[in-house]
Amino acid sequence: MNQTKHPRALYMLFIVEMWERFSYYGMRALLIFYITKHFLFSDEKAYTLYGAYTALVYTTPLLGGIIADRLLGYRKAVTLGAIFMMLGHFAMAFNTLSIFYLALGLLIVGNGFFKPNISTIVGALYPEGDPRRDGGFTIFYMGINLGALLSPILCGAIGEIYGWHYGFSIAGIGMFFGLIVFLYGQRMLGDIAKPPQPEKLREHHLGINKEVWVYIGAAALVIGATLLVQFGSYVGDLLTIVGIISLSYIIYYMVKHCNTVEWQRLTVLLVFTVFSMIFWAFFEQAGSSMNLFTDRNVDRELIITWLPTFILHLFPSSVIQGSHFVWTVPASLFQSVNPVFILIVAPLLSKLWIFLGARKKDLSVTLKFSLALIQLGVGFFVLYYGAMSSNAQGLSTVWWLLLGILLHTTGELCTSPIGLSAVTKLSPARIGALMMGIWMLSMAFAQYIAGFIAKLTSQSAETGELTANMSALDAAHVYGNVFNDLGYIAIGVGIVLALFYKVLNRYSHNA
Repeated sequence: MNQTKHPRALYMLFIVEMWERFSYYGMRALLIFYITKHFLFSDEKAYTLYGAYTALVYTTPLLGGIIADRLLGYRKAVTLGAIFMMLGHFAMAFNTLSIFYLALGLLIVGNGFFKPNISTIVGALYPEGDPRRDGGFTIFYMGINLGALLSPILCGAIGEIYGWHYGFSIAGIGMFFGLIVFLYGQRMLGDIAKPPQPEKLREHHLGINKEVWVYIGAAALVIGATLLVQFGSYVGDLLTIVGIISLSYIIYYMVKHCNTVEWQRLTVLLVFTVFSMIFWAFFEQAGSSMNLFTDRNVDRELIITWLPTFILHLFPSSVIQGSHFVWTVPASLFQSVNPVFILIVAPLLSKLWIFLGARKKDLSVTLKFSLALIQLGVGFFVLYYGAMSSNAQGLSTVWWLLLGILLHTTGELCTSPIGLSAVTKLSPARIGALMMGIWMLSMAFAQYIAGFIAKLTSQSAETGELTANMSALDAAHVYGNVFNDLGYIAIGVGIVLALFYKVLNRYSHNA
C-alpha cells in the first residue's frame, strides 16, 4: 500500500462533491435574497424559513445514512440523492411559491441520501489507522469549496443581475454533471459501497421489491418535507423528537453492542458533535444575517478606470459611467470569498497535518476544534468593529468583512474536514453511515439555532425596508452588537473545550 498517494477514487469523489456543492451553494447564495426580494418576506419570516430549510437539510442525512447502512448501500443512495437534488434545483427556476416549496422538499430529501453516504465512501477508501485519512478528507473538502467558489459567481451573480430562474437553472446543470461523473466513475470503487445484503433488496412485499419501496418512501418524504418547511415552528419540535430518539438509540447501542474501546470512542465523538453544533450555529450566519449585512451595510461599489470592451459588454449599461466602470458588486458574490480562502489555505493545512502526523506531533482533534472556535470568535470581533466603524450612510468598508471571513475560514478548516474524518475514525464500521447521519443531525440543530440567532438582527417589515425610525447606521450597530456577543461566546466555549483535551485524547484510544 502506497502511504504517500491517495486512492484514485478520491479524485472522482472530489469532482462529484464539487458539482453537488456547486449546485447547493449556488442556490444558497440566492436563497435569502430570493425570499426577501422576490417573495417580499420580512427578515424574521425569511430567517424562519431559511433556518427550517437548512435544519431539514441536515436532518434527513440521519435517515439516509440508516437506509444506506441497512439496505440500499452507499452507491445507490448517492445516486438517488443526486437525482432528487437535480430536480429540486430545476424546480427552483419556476417563480411560483408552491413550486418553490416543492423544490425545497426535493433538495432536503436529496441531500439526506447524498451527503452522509458520499463522505462514508471517502472514509471507506482508507484502512483503519491510515495516516492519509485526514489529508484525504481535507482534499475532499477542497472539492466542496471549489464548487462553493464557482457557484456564487455563476449562479449568484447571474441570478441577481439577469433573473432568479437563470441562477437556479445553472445550479441544476451543475448537479447533473455531478450525477454523470458518479455513475461513470463507480468502477473505481471496486466492491466499496455496494448494498450490504443485495438479496434483501430483492425481497417482495405486496408484489413490489424492497428497493422500489425505498424509492416510493423517498418520494413520500419529499411531500412531507415540502409541507414541513412551510411551518418552521414545527421543525424545532421534530428535531427535538429525532434528537432524543437518536441519542437514546446510540446510548443503547453503546451499552449493548460495544466493547470498552468502542463506547469510549463514541463518547468522544458525541462530545465533538456538541461542540461542532455550537461552531456551526455561529458560522452559518454567513448565509443569513451576514449575507443581509453585506447587502445592506457593506460598501460594495467597485470603480475601475479601464476594462477591455468585450468584458464591459457582459455587464448592464448602468454600470458604465463615461470612461469608468462603476459596479455595485452583488452581495451573493461574497459567498465565494470563503471558498477562495479555503482553496488557498486547505492544501497548506493538509500538508501540515501529514507532516506533523508522520512525526507524531499532530494536534489532537480536541485542540483543533478548540482553535476553530477561538478563531471564529475573533472573526466576529472583526465584524463587530467593522459594523461599529460604519460611515454616516451605515456602510462598513469591505476589508473588515473579508478579514472576518478569513478568520471564520481558518476556523472552519480546523473543524469541518477534521470532524468528518473523526466520525469515520471513532465510529465502529458497522454503524459508520449512521454516525455520519448523527453528525449531520447536529448540524441540523445548529442551522435551526442559527435561524434564531439571525432573528436578533431582524430589522425589516414585509416590504424588506428598514423599520421606521431606524437609520442605516443604527441598523449596522444592531448587526455589530450581535456579532460582538457571538465573539465572546465562541472564544469562551473554545477555551472550555481545550481544558478537557487530555481526557478526550485518552478516551479516543489513538483513533
